[in-house]
Amino acid sequence: MPTLAELLHEHSELEAADVEWLHLLVGDWQLLSDISFADLVLWSRRSPVQWQAVAHIRPTTGQMVFFEDQVGVSATRARAEVLEQAFAERRIVRERDTEWGDDLPVREESIPVVRRGRSLAVITRHTNLSMMRTPSRLELTYLATADALSRMIAAGEFPNSSAPTGMRRGAPRAGDGVVRLDYDGIVTYASPNAVSAIHRLGWPGEVMGASLAQIVTDVLRDTSPVDEGLPLVLTGRQPWRTEVSNRGAVVSMRAIPLTEAGQRFGALLLLRDVSELRRREQELLTKDATIREIHHRVKNNLQSVAALLRLQARRTNDEQASAALREAERRVGTIALVHETLSQGIDETVDFDAVADQGFRAITEVTAYNQRVERQRTGQSFGRLKAEDATSLAMILSELVQNAIEHGFPVAADAAAPAGRVGVDVARETLASGQDRLTVTITDNGVGIQGGRRPGSGLGTQIVQSLVSDLRGTITWVDARPHGTTVVFTALLRPITP
Repeated sequence: MPTLAELLHEHSELEAADVEWLHLLVGDWQLLSDISFADLVLWSRRSPVQWQAVAHIRPTTGQMVFFEDQVGVSATRARAEVLEQAFAERRIVRERDTEWGDDLPVREESIPVVRRGRSLAVITRHTNLSMMRTPSRLELTYLATADALSRMIAAGEFPNSSAPTGMRRGAPRAGDGVVRLDYDGIVTYASPNAVSAIHRLGWPGEVMGASLAQIVTDVLRDTSPVDEGLPLVLTGRQPWRTEVSNRGAVVSMRAIPLTEAGQRFGALLLLRDVSELRRREQELLTKDATIREIHHRVKNNLQSVAALLRLQARRTNDEQASAALREAERRVGTIALVHETLSQGIDETVDFDAVADQGFRAITEVTAYNQRVERQRTGQSFGRLKAEDATSLAMILSELVQNAIEHGFPVAADAAAPAGRVGVDVARETLASGQDRLTVTITDNGVGIQGGRRPGSGLGTQIVQSLVSDLRGTITWVDARPHGTTVVFTALLRPITP
């Protein structure tokens, strides 16, 4: 299914700013659909007789009209005439006769989408009349507000480009609670859900006929900072969003000023009680902080263990035992490096490039302290990895790079001799199964695999093979040309769930 931007590019010649205006409208038209109890279809004009449906939304507050998605449908000749009339005259055109679709009586209206005095497209509003009855006060308020928003769209006054986007989760919708304010910010109507949300803030009295700003001012007892835009939202003067917290209750509010001929005459406020949502978010933040602190303490403990191993290695007279302790110290330090990275993040994933580069540099500098060995990393990025994969991969790289230096360059190089080289090449691909596979190639230009030594006989290589097996991968050693060793291993990565 093509996107709205692709459809507009194909079926219109609108400028980028006009396309963005339609994106803003479509991003906010669920509200109009809900309070209209109607389906909305956005039509793009290619010529007076060629109109294409490029977007479609259904109400969550009433019965829909179209079961099938209307995106991609071309307008009939009769509909195109009505669309062209609304487009050319920049006014709302209502069908005189009720139409019938799927044995349902449907009332249709065409609303031009206007920006800076120019029509960009047309919205058709389709209302199912089969469920019509004597409307309640809530429904009458919804419909009157929907008509006001429709007139604002036709006048180029809605959507408002200054309205903030990217609000925290829990932005209110029509079904969560609706308040209508007059010009002075007095409540002329409040839906039952809106009244309940206001009462949870601590207001015990009547809401209808009261000033919403005064209500919130009287109940606020929290010492937490108050949003500077709160008065403008509570009076409906700006199309902003805010949250009010009091006594453990949190209510999200969004204001939509209602205008006629550019003059504000009132406002629509959407309210939602998000107390439980914010409480859960706070719990998650606390858990995240706790997990990061645990990783930090594990890192500190591992570094303490590494320091003890280093001290013990220095006090051991047996050279073989001392070497084994130094190996253990390096391995513990590699695991500590992963935990240090985890302690700085907000989830159980690691940006492994930083870990690999830091570990590669440290191992090269320590292992080749009396040799000249250059390091190089090529290919793609490792990307983000799950913590389990990151720990195993860090250990594998540590062992293989150290083996490459120790066994590839066993004799201290002469000052005039060329420097040794160890390279790490990375390739990451997504398989047909959806899993990501890493292919890592480690190459050195050392002496190569000697006849008396076979891969897999040492402890480090056995550790590598075990870890590669855990990652459901493979590993091979081959001679490099003209000399040296090449090790290639693969790893199937665990998926990172959003």
